Amino acid sequence: MVTLDHDLSPREVELIRSAYRVIGDKGVHGISLQDVADAAGVSKGVPSYYFKTKENLILSTMRWVLSRVAERIQGGLAAAATPQEQVVAMVDAIFVDPEANRRYYVAYLDLVDYAARLDAFQQVSTTFDEIVNALYADVARSFAVPDLDEAARVVRAIIDGLFVQWLTEADRDATYDRYRATTTRALLAYLSAAPAPQVGAPAARAGSGR
Repeated sequence: MVTLDHDLSPREVELIRSAYRVIGDKGVHGISLQDVADAAGVSKGVPSYYFKTKENLILSTMRWVLSRVAERIQGGLAAAATPQEQVVAMVDAIFVDPEANRRYYVAYLDLVDYAARLDAFQQVSTTFDEIVNALYADVARSFAVPDLDEAARVVRAIIDGLFVQWLTEADRDATYDRYRATTTRALLAYLSAAPAPQVGAPAARAGSGR
């Protein structure tokens, strides 16, 4: 089982869960150690003792969150038999519930912003990209796709793109199931399509017997 987080004490997990709730409400840029301490019901010195800085706490929180997501997807794929069932299981593992997905994508989009500016966050983002793309490539491997790396990136673009659109909906609860169904259909349509020739690949010579 792939994980991104290190061994954590129960108190560290408690603080990370509290930080994740605050990030979901205020975003990464808006939180402080005092906010996390208040959410956890402890003094401000407790988050400082365990994580030293706000940045370290955010980094640990993102590792923890991304690890949970990767584990959930892996578990869903392990229980699926056919390629189509893998797609459905993967979507089910990703679409948890409206509030959980809203909170995750608020945190994830903030991670993308931080990764563009801070090397430490870039490392976590890159590691997560590799893990998630590998999971999506495993699903694509069951279909006739010519390029697994490209397929993984397209699968991710479909999922993330639809989630970003969903985040802008006025009534996210009412449209949640529709977006889940749309995501499933889009993935199955893309992965089930006949393989396209690679761009720039040399055409077979006439009379070559191939």
